[in-house]
Amino acid sequence: MRRRPGIGGLQNAAAARDQYRLLGENVAKLRTDLMKEQLSTFRSQLEDFARKHKNDIRKNPAFRSQFHEMCANVGVDPLASNKGFWAELLGIGDFYYELGVQIVDICLATRPLNGGLISLEELCKMLGQRRKGAREAISQDDCLRAISKLKVLGNGFEVISLGKKKLVRSVPTELNKDHNEILELAQGQGFVTVDEVERRLSWSSGRATDALETLLEEGLAMIDDGHKDGRRRYWFPCVSSISSYAATDNI
Repeated sequence: MRRRPGIGGLQNAAAARDQYRLLGENVAKLRTDLMKEQLSTFRSQLEDFARKHKNDIRKNPAFRSQFHEMCANVGVDPLASNKGFWAELLGIGDFYYELGVQIVDICLATRPLNGGLISLEELCKMLGQRRKGAREAISQDDCLRAISKLKVLGNGFEVISLGKKKLVRSVPTELNKDHNEILELAQGQGFVTVDEVERRLSWSSGRATDALETLLEEGLAMIDDGHKDGRRRYWFPCVSSISSYAATDNI
């Protein structure tokens, strides 16, 4: 028969557990202190890197994107404020502030046409045209970072993914699964018909019509009844440029 441990054995076991616990706490503290020291070193090196390459960071979109990734890895957000070391050294805060204002302007100007939903690609293209005289080239990554700072304006500005395409929403419109599927289907030619939605998505006529009419009411679609086949086209400017609409106007 196995003997149970006595009081002395229990006390020794408790003491051993306390020692292991203290040892674990000490190891954890050492690791934390080491990580803090390493992060401090990384931040210092990052500042030196930024000083050395500030012109590349300002002018080269790809280089700027990689710099932001480096910052994120050590917990630094150069866009957190328009004041302080990063703003004074790089002027990054001012750059994204200016970009954000221009994004708002474009979204407001195009809202009557697209209902407040514009493709990121189209938005960047229009930004590039507006900023032809600017020193800094811009990328989609720059646009995304500027848009992320617009969230302080409320729930209006948001980037949503639609298949492989990214759309920028500037109005608080909630899109459900049916709406997203229609928009994804429309990416092919810029428009859909009720018959096409029924056939491609295996929906009933009522479901297709209801979803399309909701998108029309929200200002995200335009109707085109001027075709010989008599089928109404629902055009979606957010997934097709104006030029593509004009090119197929006589189809």
